[in-house]
Amino acid sequence: MNTRRRRPLRKSPQQGKDSGKSVEEIVRELRQPGGSAVNYRELSLRINGLICAKCGREFEYKDRRLLTVHHKDGNHLNNPPDGANWENLCVYCHEDEHSRGLLSDFLKKKDT
Repeated sequence: MNTRRRRPLRKSPQQGKDSGKSVEEIVRELRQPGGSAVNYRELSLRINGLICAKCGREFEYKDRRLLTVHHKDGNHLNNPPDGANWENLCVYCHEDEHSRGLLSDFLKKKDT
């Protein structure tokens, strides 16, 4: 018998607020192009092209999965429609970009 206690789910800011919309209306809105925050990737690829902003490697349409969107300010929720906070980076350059911060933090701790 499992005796572990389950933690109660946290309420999101939207929970408990009745928007007055039916479930069907909400689903329809989420399925519309531009209705989801995930679509910022497609928008960034259209704005900036299929090229890595760091190494300059160009990608074919079939290989675009290797391009990722990097948020310049580090806030993945900051998605302006003009793409001012985005740059397309290949998976290798994106990994390098984020590992630099980790390496810097590690070296700072080591010196102190």
